[in-house]
Amino acid sequence: MKQGFRQSMAWLHGWAGLVMGWLLFAIAITGTASVFRPEISNWMRPEISAAPDPQKALAAAVEYLKKAAPDAPGWYLTAPDDRAYPVMVAYATKNEKGEGDYVQKALDPLTGRPDGIRDTLGGEFFYRFHFELQMPYPWGRYLASAAAMLMLVALISGIITHRRIFADFFTLRPGKGKRSWLDAHNVMGVLAMPFHLMITFTGILTLVTLTMPWGGVANYGDDIAAFYKDISPGFYSRPRAERPAPLGDIEAMLNDARRRMHGGRIGYANIDNPGDANAVLEVTRHDGDQIAYAAEILAYDGVTGQLLSQYQETRPARKTYDVLYGLHIGRFAPEFSRWLYFLCGLALAATIGTGMVLWSISRTRNRGAGHVLVERLTTGAIGGMPLAVAATFWANRLLPDGMPGRQGLEVDTFFAVWGSAILFGLLRTGRRGWIELMAVTAAAWLLLPAASALTAGRGLLSFPWRGNGLFVCFDLVALALGAIAALICVKVMRAPVMKAGRA
Repeated sequence: MKQGFRQSMAWLHGWAGLVMGWLLFAIAITGTASVFRPEISNWMRPEISAAPDPQKALAAAVEYLKKAAPDAPGWYLTAPDDRAYPVMVAYATKNEKGEGDYVQKALDPLTGRPDGIRDTLGGEFFYRFHFELQMPYPWGRYLASAAAMLMLVALISGIITHRRIFADFFTLRPGKGKRSWLDAHNVMGVLAMPFHLMITFTGILTLVTLTMPWGGVANYGDDIAAFYKDISPGFYSRPRAERPAPLGDIEAMLNDARRRMHGGRIGYANIDNPGDANAVLEVTRHDGDQIAYAAEILAYDGVTGQLLSQYQETRPARKTYDVLYGLHIGRFAPEFSRWLYFLCGLALAATIGTGMVLWSISRTRNRGAGHVLVERLTTGAIGGMPLAVAATFWANRLLPDGMPGRQGLEVDTFFAVWGSAILFGLLRTGRRGWIELMAVTAAAWLLLPAASALTAGRGLLSFPWRGNGLFVCFDLVALALGAIAALICVKVMRAPVMKAGRA
């Protein structure tokens, strides 16, 4: 090998980041937003202001489902809490053509009905995009997992490459062109390096049964049901009896489950075979009560209310997986820790973004068509992502509440704006493209609080602030993001023009 080891690692670091850098940036941004998924969903549903008793809210939601989806094979309910106000329900049904369809709704926790609540995915869209990329199963998950694997390679090779990386953490030289971008890349990378490694490795691990299924195949062959039954023995299931029977007192079962959890909160309540004599109510403990994901599950006979099983995971291997999964999603984290997750997520996105820009700047000499293409894709894909996120929030506030297909139009707005930004970046020089995209992004975020106050009557510009803390905080974050975009715009505008032929 003619090159030294560190030089080889530098080559690997650059190309591992480049191959999926644009996608990694989008994954990092939407994953960072997912830290506050419940709060974003509440902001996007300003009609709901508080969460009452979870057991009563879930019982009211069940009454709604009895009428709205009596023939569904199962009902899946997410309990409200101090972070997520509505009851989220989902069920499978068939459309007019007889094809399978999946319905998800937000219900008012007091009435148990969707009346008056705008149709939106809320923060669920960013959460799902983070690992599914809005692609059919399983292709989006495969692609997201491949991107995470390349991210891990880039992180490890980057640590090896930058011999003085920790010393460089204390060096930030603004206004020095390429040197400034490298300093920013180093600072953002080192600032939260343990977080970057943790979130990337655990992200790969969350999809390991999909991307590395060979252990299950070797032991279970084609019997996938048996495989998942042994992985998650707490989930209780039984076939339909094909005899109709009304559900029992759901609220009483939920209260009993709460007592058996010794004060723990209810996270999910799923009802299999509703309306059948073999109906089963499964209650899962709230993810925020412990680091480990889905650590305790109780099952009740949906008709009689008899406890069928209570399972708490104790197997070391599975518990280790659940803890690592819990670390990735961070639902256990108290408010201060959630903000740390959020800031570290922004640092990861900044590390990816500055790395992509640095790759382009480092190749200003003898640039070919491929280098120009990478530079302009970087401008549009990375510069346009924050604008697309802001556009989603604008769509939430401006689209009429009762518009058919409103939920899909919000998602379409995200992709339309991001796609337009990528096309814009391809048509403009990198410098002008950054200035113009950042100017529009700054305006979108800075004006968002005003749009929210005018359309929803809540937020920093509305009075009184009492009971309005979530909306005020959201507006402050929007203003901060707008200020950062404006600062980038000004810095790029004032930076000296780098001529071709100079590094």
